[in-house]
This record gives sequence, structure tokens and C-alpha cells, in this order.
Amino acid sequence: MVVTENDSEERKALQEYLFREFEMKDLGLLKYFLGIEVSRSNKGIFLSQRKYVLHLLQETGMLGCQPIDTPVEEGLKLYVEPNQVLADKGRYQRLVGRLVYLAYTRPDLAYALSIVSPFMHNPGEQHMNAVMRILRYLKSAPKKGILFTKNSDHQSIKAYTDADWAGAVDDRRSTSGYFTFVGGNLVT
Repeated sequence: MVVTENDSEERKALQEYLFREFEMKDLGLLKYFLGIEVSRSNKGIFLSQRKYVLHLLQETGMLGCQPIDTPVEEGLKLYVEPNQVLADKGRYQRLVGRLVYLAYTRPDLAYALSIVSPFMHNPGEQHMNAVMRILRYLKSAPKKGILFTKNSDHQSIKAYTDADWAGAVDDRRSTSGYFTFVGGNLVT
């Protein structure tokens, strides 16, 4: 359980209550939780999954690959081709699932994952190639993450959205996305 609070007396009271009700111990400041590394500085708190990325690259044999600057090629439109060469469905699903988990601290992967995720049940070679490109992109910057800054402007809320209307080649579905910032920090 991760306990956090900006009022140290409140946090201490909650911890004391939890200690009375449950058998637990305080492990100190959070450093690593469920594959997410937590670093603190005078600027704020930085969350990354560097170890997770490096482990994923090693496990897939991509640790020595040539890095690339973008997770998806510009204008890429994936679809199910008739008579397509099928990819290993289990491997594809595992890779995309692991990349989705990585997106918690890597919002730069959101669009690329929205392109490859719809093909979980019928992946072709072109879909697997798109996933491998994402891995090559991760190789270029495994340390990227999210910085939650200390900020006096904690009441401002900004949201951005975009959509690709009827952009899917095979079923004309639309793709949309959004980002919400509270006090300058990305929250959704």
C-alpha cells in the first residue's frame, strides 16, 4: 500500500490507525512500485519504467537494435489485409499488453498503441512490424517518464483533445485522444 499526503500529521495518524488494524511495516520513501521507479528532486517527483523497458528490450532480443526517433511512421494506417501473413498471435498480445502497461509513465506511446491494439485477435506481419518499431523507439530513450512538478498553480486545469474522424481504413472508425493537466501536471 502506498500512503501519500501533503499534511505530515494526517499521514502519521493514518499510518498509526493502519498499524493498529493490520500487520504492516513502514518501508520509508517510495522508490520502486509495480515496475515504476520513483525519483525525488527539488523540482518534483519523476516516474519512469527504465528497468521495465530494458528488461522488455532484452527479453525480445531488441536490446542491440538500431534506435528510431518516432514510435510510429507518419501517416501509418493499419488494417486487416485479405490473405495477410499472420504473426504469432500470443507473442503479439503479450507485447502489446506489456507496452500498454508501460504507457502509464510514457504518454508518448498512446497514439502508437491506439494503432496496434485493435489487431490483438488477428495480427498480421505489418502489425507486428509496427510493434517492433515501438520497441526500437523505446531503445532510443528508455529513461523517459513523467515529472510531477511542485507548483503553486495547483488549481488550473487544462485539457487537450484531437480526433481522426473515420480514419480507420477497414471500418471507418474514428480515433480520438485527450490529455488533462492539473496544475501543469499530466493526470489523464
